[in-house]
Order: sequence, then C-alpha cells, then structure tokens
Amino acid sequence: MSAAGAGPGAPPGWPREVPPPQAAGWEPKAVGWLLDHCPAEYRGYPVVLRHPRLLAWLAGHQVDAQLEAARRAYAQVRRDLGAPLGPEVVAEALATLEQEGARLIALRRGVRLVAEALDRT
Repeated sequence: MSAAGAGPGAPPGWPREVPPPQAAGWEPKAVGWLLDHCPAEYRGYPVVLRHPRLLAWLAGHQVDAQLEAARRAYAQVRRDLGAPLGPEVVAEALATLEQEGARLIALRRGVRLVAEALDRT
C-alpha cells in the first residue's frame, strides 16, 4: 500500500515498501513491490523481469482493472445480492468496497510514481 512517502526525498504517495528513487538499490525493491501487485504468473515471464518499466505499465493496468471491478461491484451488490444477503450484509459489503476502492486509488498513485521514477533512470 502507499503511504505519505517512504522517507526523505520520496514524493507524497510513494509506496512505503520502496526506498526513495534516489536511494541506492531502490529499483530491485521497486520491481519486487510491483510484482506483488500483479498476477503471480508475471514472475515467470522473462521480458517482464528484464524491463521494470514494462512491469510498471502492466501493474498500472492490473490496478486499474481491480479498481474498475470494485466500482462495478459497488454499483451492483445491492441489486444482485440484496435479497439473498439482506441489508446488513449489503451495508457491510458497500463499506468494504469503499475501503478497497480507497486502497486501490492509493496503490494506483504509488504505481504511477514508481513508473515515473523508472522513466528517469
């Protein structure tokens, strides 16, 4: 998840788990963090591992897809599951989806910041 920054020199929203881009050895940690937010199968594709910028691009698409899925679920949960689950469960589901949406928005910002830093290296 992203935080206010990983430390001195990290922009707001920089992932807490990744050292700032001016720190020595930050790129391998950034690659690991990006892989953590992609399907596990990506670890088996040599081209993805050789090209961190490609990985960041793919991670951005993955996070965007997750955010879209959470938004779609939020819009449909009451209609699709309201009767079988009841209003209390639907209310909990909506709160959970709101929380997940906020997490994914922060994650998307972190991925974009890492991608931008990779572009500068």
